[in-house]
Amino acid sequence: MKDLTKGNELKTIIYFSLPILIGNLFQQIYNISDTIIVGNFLGKESLAAVGSSYQINVLIIAVSIGISLGTSILISQYFGAKDMDNLKITANTGFIFSIILSLIVTTLGFLLSNNILILINVPQKLLLEANIYLKIIFIGVVPTFGYNSLTNTLKGVGDSKTPTYILITAVILNIILDIFFVAVLNSGVAGAAIATVISQFISFFLCLFYIKFKYPNLIFQKHYFNLNFNILKEILIIGMPAMLQQVLISLGFIVIQILVNGFGTDCIAAFISASRIDSFAELPSINLGQALMTFTAQNYGAKKMDRIIKGGKDSLILGITFSIIISIIIFIFPAFFISIFNRNPEVIFIGNQYLRIISAFYVIFCTMQILNGLLLGYGKSLVPLIASITSFCMFQVPLAILLSKTSLGYNGIWIAAPIGWTGGLLIRVWYFIKISKKI
Repeated sequence: MKDLTKGNELKTIIYFSLPILIGNLFQQIYNISDTIIVGNFLGKESLAAVGSSYQINVLIIAVSIGISLGTSILISQYFGAKDMDNLKITANTGFIFSIILSLIVTTLGFLLSNNILILINVPQKLLLEANIYLKIIFIGVVPTFGYNSLTNTLKGVGDSKTPTYILITAVILNIILDIFFVAVLNSGVAGAAIATVISQFISFFLCLFYIKFKYPNLIFQKHYFNLNFNILKEILIIGMPAMLQQVLISLGFIVIQILVNGFGTDCIAAFISASRIDSFAELPSINLGQALMTFTAQNYGAKKMDRIIKGGKDSLILGITFSIIISIIIFIFPAFFISIFNRNPEVIFIGNQYLRIISAFYVIFCTMQILNGLLLGYGKSLVPLIASITSFCMFQVPLAILLSKTSLGYNGIWIAAPIGWTGGLLIRVWYFIKISKKI
């Protein structure tokens, strides 16, 4: 367990965030290994089939992270306040609820996968492969929810290293299994999905066993292992807005995916390739926001407001510096990054345009993530939710629909994203200034 209420603010945040950054980096590797191997061994059609259903998988993860985020924030606050009884009740309640919810999602998803793909406008020639891939992915929902619940519990008490080690193990296993199933056994997109699900189960069980033996009093104790509805209510008060925020973002991207699907196989393959690079580029900002959330929650529980403000300012400066460097690298070398996934000239051409438009605005994205971390740490999860609704429903999605119908074509979809970021950022800035005056 790591106490984040002592020591130099920036050093504390960096020390805590490094394992999270490494973990998030490997999470992205985990996410893209299917894409790279499928794109290189099976071709752009299979790559597009996997990519066309990608946002559904993101939506599933968003629900899981949103709920477990509420648990993590509450645990951090109880940890900062040294209230171990409520901390244990929260950890157990959060885990049980996550498993129940995952079983519901698995059942519905497996039964409705083909209808979902038709709904999001997946081209007919990609539908069979996409449906096979998605059905198998839904089998991995239970271990995904369980893993996210347990790792967020560990992060809530300051242990950010162990989830990283477990994730690295799962990523290496996933890559080996991907190559084995796809390149050796020639089992197509189904093999890529099976490799992912096996890795998800392994990471879940490793995390489960680690907590059981390292922190035997934290979770699974008979006295605390039940669904406490009062605690669940508190988790949902914090977690539901966070979950809805994640879901709205995912739904926004599903609409984007529908628009992209309408431009055909090359555009789908380019979008899935470029968006994977985009996900890597956004990691430092997301990582700082996550670390700052736990830092803020613990210090808020300990009533150390000065540390929160100082930590937030230092994190913002660091994040902006990283964002500028990353923007320059991606803007100069987009073709190199796209070619990692697929070397088709049209795919590279479309992907180049995506990356050059999006990469110019990473500073805005970074600032938004830092403010998110502060607000969520305070327990003010409703504000990021409102900002997300505004940025997607009022800016990005309508503009993407509108601009994609003009001569800009698919470039209009990419242009809409930074406009949405800007709208969401302005709301967060306004509210953060407002609450800062009261502290």
